[in-house]
Amino acid sequence: MRSGKPSGRLSRGVFITLEGPDGCGKSTQSGLLFGHLKRRGFDCIRTREPGGTRLGERVRSVLLHSDGLKICDLAELFLFEAARSQIVREVIHPALSEKRVVICDRFSDATLSYQGYGGGLSLKTIRALNLAATGGLKPDITILLDIDTVTGLRRSGRKGVDRMERKDLAYHKRVRSGYLALASSDPRRIKVVKVKGGVDDVQAAVRREVEIVIQRYKRSG
Repeated sequence: MRSGKPSGRLSRGVFITLEGPDGCGKSTQSGLLFGHLKRRGFDCIRTREPGGTRLGERVRSVLLHSDGLKICDLAELFLFEAARSQIVREVIHPALSEKRVVICDRFSDATLSYQGYGGGLSLKTIRALNLAATGGLKPDITILLDIDTVTGLRRSGRKGVDRMERKDLAYHKRVRSGYLALASSDPRRIKVVKVKGGVDDVQAAVRREVEIVIQRYKRSG
């Protein structure tokens, strides 16, 4: 049970997503951002894709840890979209309706970048399925943590552990290029933060971008 109202009051919910290629430090940065906003008194939740719900976590297990199970590209896409539909309706929409801050590790941009630019599936098809799964919901801001592909895979230290990370270097380079293409086409929403320097340096850059959006919807008094 919460005690009293948080001091960081918003006129409406704020939806923040963090994206980036493997090894960009997305989970670390989203966790730091979550703690920062909580300390400032904002009512926040943090979740992830695929996952965030009982159904989503089961889908995540199938997608990432399904040794011996062959999943065709289109089936993979449908699984991601099924998990997305569930988290939007079960977690994200209810939280936003309560004027909370929602921080999500990956969202629809990931599908365009990984299954579209990386895997070669039709971007038009993916956008149509994203629209169906989300009901048109888009993040207020997306932080794209950009890192050189080889450096990112080396930093992750997990290449070969799950299905997505076992894909070849060319695939991961296409994913990064896809993310940058999306950022170029939607610069108002997608803010590119270069992963350089220490974790704190990156987090400072993330906070600067998020603060602009927070101030837009912050209530005084």
